[in-house]
Amino acid sequence: MSDKVCVFAGQGAQAPGMGKDFAADPEVAALFDRANGVLGFDLAKICFEGPAEDLTKSNICQPAIFTMSVAAFRAFQKKFPAVSFNMAAGLSLGEWTALHIAGVLGFDETLRVLEARGRFMQEACSAQPSGMISVMGATGEQLDAICAKASIYKANINSDAQVVLSGSKEGISIAEGVCKEMGIKAIVLQVAGAFHSPLMMPAREKLVAVLKDVAFAAPKLPVLANTTGALHSNDPQAIKDVMLRQVTESVRWADCIKVAIQGGGKTFIEFGPGKVLSGLIKRIDKSVTTVNVSDVASLDAIVL
Repeated sequence: MSDKVCVFAGQGAQAPGMGKDFAADPEVAALFDRANGVLGFDLAKICFEGPAEDLTKSNICQPAIFTMSVAAFRAFQKKFPAVSFNMAAGLSLGEWTALHIAGVLGFDETLRVLEARGRFMQEACSAQPSGMISVMGATGEQLDAICAKASIYKANINSDAQVVLSGSKEGISIAEGVCKEMGIKAIVLQVAGAFHSPLMMPAREKLVAVLKDVAFAAPKLPVLANTTGALHSNDPQAIKDVMLRQVTESVRWADCIKVAIQGGGKTFIEFGPGKVLSGLIKRIDKSVTTVNVSDVASLDAIVL
């Protein structure tokens, strides 16, 4: 059995120029052309050239990171055709990439879902001023106290040492003050709104109608679910339900990685822009190996 786990980047990792060198390969270039056709705008141009303001819009950013991550995965498969994975995971939108790689839904369908998901999330952000704050080194009790005092929510449980909280702008400001009083390091994040919290319920409700017409299949590769921190079931309807919950519920990233390690995962290969997941995984368990495929140079540097 393989000891390798493939993991896929989430929103925030985007950068102009991403995927451009992979697209020198005609097969990868065809992926971007296909994405352009499905979405009805030039996604490739925005990925390769920017501007950064366009690339950060959720309805562009989510399909862009997905397409670039799939491109990185395909380039890896071409170079290492004998390598197999025993599990897949992704952070937030990256979980959709993992589900696509596992055969749960097609490339075109995933693009359409992510464009809509990004658009709905952006609309929810515009409707109510909200944000996120990253809290480092707090105990579970301290986090509960911060959330209670500020009326905010745990959004991303990234490791024992780092948790991101979501809530109203006022709540985030209160939380920042509470952290200061407690002597806990906290950074207000530059994000559009309170992702993975009940404030995203309008987006989740709109996504129901989109997913109703999307055919899901049983995964051909085990995929970890952000919402439960455990493996998705083989029931397509159950997967769909969990992915709707993902919009408003916490991302249990640390639990996902611990389950992957318990399941024999020793080498985590991150696909997509940036190295955010590799850093988070190392914080969870320093003994594992992390590898990043974000461009041709990083792919060429891999020795397996």
